[in-house]
Amino acid sequence: MRPVQITDQVIEDFIKAALHEDIREGDHTALATIPAEHRSRAVLKIKDYGVIAGIELAQYIFKHIDPTSTVTVHKKDGEDVFYGQTAFEVEGSTRALLMAERTVLNSMQRMSGIATLASRFAFEVSDLPVKVLDTRKTTPLIRFLEKWAVKIGGCENYRWGLYDWIMIKDNHVDAAGGIRPAVERAQAYLKEHNLSMGITVEVRNLVEVHEVMEVGGITRVMFDNFEIPILAEAVATVDGKFETEASGGITLYNVRKYALTGVNFVSTGALTHSASTLDLSLKIQK
Repeated sequence: MRPVQITDQVIEDFIKAALHEDIREGDHTALATIPAEHRSRAVLKIKDYGVIAGIELAQYIFKHIDPTSTVTVHKKDGEDVFYGQTAFEVEGSTRALLMAERTVLNSMQRMSGIATLASRFAFEVSDLPVKVLDTRKTTPLIRFLEKWAVKIGGCENYRWGLYDWIMIKDNHVDAAGGIRPAVERAQAYLKEHNLSMGITVEVRNLVEVHEVMEVGGITRVMFDNFEIPILAEAVATVDGKFETEASGGITLYNVRKYALTGVNFVSTGALTHSASTLDLSLKIQK
């Protein structure tokens, strides 16, 4: 379930940075109050309703701080969870558990909130041949966590950054002098640099849809902030010659209406920028 872009090294680098932010030269409270040899068992309790995410990450965090720790998993990433349930139990150095606690909880609460919202979006269109995509509207430096959570929740990842997909948006079109020069320059650039990646062109109205159809040589047309009736007409105009995507103002409450127009993809920043957190706690057992 982990996206291929998220390697062990990506996870390791994140854990090191997160722990450095929180611990620096040491957890002085734990060092002052807990004997070095003391070991404990702690449980991750669910205090909310939703979809759990980040359990795999939590295992990495515990093992990074205490290689002797053991995690017994009761809920897998992507499972529905309910108030009062236990996601996992972890046994290890008490100091290590306390040092890991906040990084584990902060990460899992954020990821689970996104996964929960993603699962609701996916459910809304589960009977339709459309994919719900995330965007680059993510939190700097933890994009991989948020996109991982989107995937766990049942939606799909779009481009991971400016480096893996050509997306010609309105600003590019205006600065380039129009759709045709923007597309032709993108095509020439990919050929010159021997790159293979998709090209999406954002259009703002039906006139621009026809312009894109005349130019051709792209992967996908993205309809930005189209009203539903106009969107349906635009999809019919493209008529399967290119992939189609609806974007702009798409929420949990209208995503199905957009999907019913026949677009191949619906992209929404709401998956990441509007998700709440799932309430979780990690408690050491006496």
